[in-house]
Amino acid sequence: MVVIEADAADDPLMKQAQATFEPIPLTPPTIKGIASTPAMVNLGKALYFDPRLSQSHNISCNTCHQIGLGGVDMLPNSIGHKWQHGGRNAPTVLNAVVNVAQFWDGRAADLKAQAGGPIQNPIEMGITHEHAIQMLKGISGYSKLFEVAFAKDSDPITMANAANAIAAFEATLITPNAPFDKYLRGDQAALTPEQRNGLQLFMDKGCSSCHAGINVGGQMYAPFGVVEKPGADFLPPDDKGRFQVTHTVSDEYVFRVPPLRNITLTPPYFHTGKSWDLRQAVAVMGTSQLGQHLTDAEISNITSFLESLTGQQPNVTYPILPPSGVETPRPQP
Repeated sequence: MVVIEADAADDPLMKQAQATFEPIPLTPPTIKGIASTPAMVNLGKALYFDPRLSQSHNISCNTCHQIGLGGVDMLPNSIGHKWQHGGRNAPTVLNAVVNVAQFWDGRAADLKAQAGGPIQNPIEMGITHEHAIQMLKGISGYSKLFEVAFAKDSDPITMANAANAIAAFEATLITPNAPFDKYLRGDQAALTPEQRNGLQLFMDKGCSSCHAGINVGGQMYAPFGVVEKPGADFLPPDDKGRFQVTHTVSDEYVFRVPPLRNITLTPPYFHTGKSWDLRQAVAVMGTSQLGQHLTDAEISNITSFLESLTGQQPNVTYPILPPSGVETPRPQP
């Protein structure tokens, strides 16, 4: 196949898109404050998949952020410790490294701040950080993995190091080379005519005012219901979003703008997980955020463009985890 490398000057749509979006990088971005190494990533992968970091020994990071399912669990609300349901839909871990902050309300500044949260959340993995460290020190095989990954530390098995390792692994979970990435790099043939029409609508209608940048979103906060508040199913009154973090009245019902990369792989949609239909989600965003009732043709074109955001999925080999031993704390119901 011959790739047509276009001069953006000859393709006004491409020039406009290149000024608004960026392609996913071909190599993982770095995380400020983490000098990632292969040993750290290897440790982080083991920790990401290890269910023993939960009280029941049954829930891992991958339980709610399944790499083989677009980085989500495809549930409206994740099921955690003692079959409790989380309050919001699980956001994807894929390309999360380039988001401005983590979680729907942005309460974690980056992946290393996020990594330790679910472990100690009583609704999610339900284990204290102290118990988690006791667990890791009770699994003899982890001693060597931590020593290699954090060779300068006299006591390498700490929660901070565990969180940094998980973050280093999560930073590798990028999805480059989507058709849209190829288009941004100059390949005119990467998008279908319908996807090009959808891209033009996406920018002209104002979707890209919030859904811009490298992750087509994830870079800012915005109220859900700028023009018209959606129904209570989509915007329940008891979840006030970022207000619960900042306690600032203007942040009521404000959420981090969700990234749209790989969006076709990650239903259900919205922080409530109430929409299983991407076309419906596009229509809701049109009325709620833009004050526009999109036509069926416009919805089809925009949805087609969103399909072009699916990139190469991470090829992750499931790790063989260090076995439990006599000193390993036992699972608790």
